[in-house]
Amino acid sequence: MQSDTAPDRAIRTMTLEAFADTIVPGAKRSPDDRAIAGVADDDGAVVAGAVELLETPAAGVVDGLDSLTLMLNGHATAYAAEHGVELDETVPPFVALSYEHRTALVARLVAPGHPEKDGWVALALFSNMAFDTGAHLHTLDAIAAGHPGLRAMKFAKPDADGLWRFPSYSYGKPLARRHPGTTPSGNPA
Repeated sequence: MQSDTAPDRAIRTMTLEAFADTIVPGAKRSPDDRAIAGVADDDGAVVAGAVELLETPAAGVVDGLDSLTLMLNGHATAYAAEHGVELDETVPPFVALSYEHRTALVARLVAPGHPEKDGWVALALFSNMAFDTGAHLHTLDAIAAGHPGLRAMKFAKPDADGLWRFPSYSYGKPLARRHPGTTPSGNPA
């Protein structure tokens, strides 16, 4: 399905989507979706933009994605052989694993002492970050587009002017007096 040098773009995307879906599962985008296992009823990390976040240069991991994809598919092939799992050769090896086997393999890869742990933990963190914050998007745009993570967390919408104001304090009282030099917009003098 792939070479030992660099995976083609479709293989890389599908493999990274399957990894992200293992971290924050979502509903299938269509009945023939192979990357998303479909173990959740709502959208997960993939629809939240995990691959887009990973491929953002500011994330600092884009240069390693080809290598991580090759390693993940190599681990999936070895895992399948070890557990007697027959892989569908029409999709990347990690994608061919069931959700239960994907989670077992990822648990192995992020375990203390695994020599590649840092790379897998980084992928997991970015998958969570895409879902929890939409870090690759402007928050206003993410909310307007119905970002699944922000929607799931019931992230507050801004006021009509695009600013967030919270009329009631989270602890039920102000934590400090307002500095006398604070401007009406809330900025310090």
